[in-house]
Amino acid sequence: MELVIRHQTTYLYTTSANQVALLLRLRPTLLDSQTPRDWAVTVNGAPVGTWLPNAFGDGEAFFQQRTSIGQVEIVAEGTVVTQDRAGIVSGFRQEPPLAIFLRQTSLTRPDPAIAALAEGVRREDVLSTLHALSVMVRERVDYCPGSTSMASTAGEALAQGQGVCQDHAHLFVSAARILGIPARYVAGYLLSVHSDAALHETHAWAEAWVPDLGWVGFDPTNGLCVTDHYVRLCGGLDAHDAAPVKGSVYGSTAIVIHADVNISEAGAEGSQQSQQQQ
Repeated sequence: MELVIRHQTTYLYTTSANQVALLLRLRPTLLDSQTPRDWAVTVNGAPVGTWLPNAFGDGEAFFQQRTSIGQVEIVAEGTVVTQDRAGIVSGFRQEPPLAIFLRQTSLTRPDPAIAALAEGVRREDVLSTLHALSVMVRERVDYCPGSTSMASTAGEALAQGQGVCQDHAHLFVSAARILGIPARYVAGYLLSVHSDAALHETHAWAEAWVPDLGWVGFDPTNGLCVTDHYVRLCGGLDAHDAAPVKGSVYGSTAIVIHADVNISEAGAEGSQQSQQQQ
């Protein structure tokens, strides 16, 4: 499948910022299952041309402006050719030790409820355990836009029984790590197969390590393993670690953010989806 993607994020500063520094992870990873073509990223119209691999094998670039600035507009666009590999994610040019992905963070740190959930899905083999975990996460945490924030933890989402894709991914990786299964958070794009595209904003899912298979992508929000409808941007220990855009702003009192993702299958008329990113 060939997917056409345009992702625009605009930061408006209520008073001009004195300095802006941003770390960008907006270039899809080159993998066996996906190949970016004609991909370009611009900041206020200027191309971002220097991309270097980080410790997780994902490309990242740095933008900085040290003079007064009132707005930053980031546009990432191009096409990505994808393949359905039954959820298997392979072809990383660089890989850190698996033990890193057993480490919990402040957003995934388990509590007794998460530990009980993990033990309740334990099966005889890793793959069956992970499939059961994906189902249980979705059963225990209803998808409810606006019910959590970027700072919400896996334990908080499980306790209130509501969350979004970020919370599903955090809960999945937290429980998997309790069971001794390396797991990581993934950010990217999803071409929805449903009519309600609002359920599929800039998306989050998880990858877990399965012996003899390698990394396998699980999307608890939609109850499936990743397919050719998914485009992987970057991965990390949690949402903060795998944020496509993060950074610092100095001298501005408040920031208004507008983000929009347009994604369609190349050559498919009327299939474009406009997805609002929260």
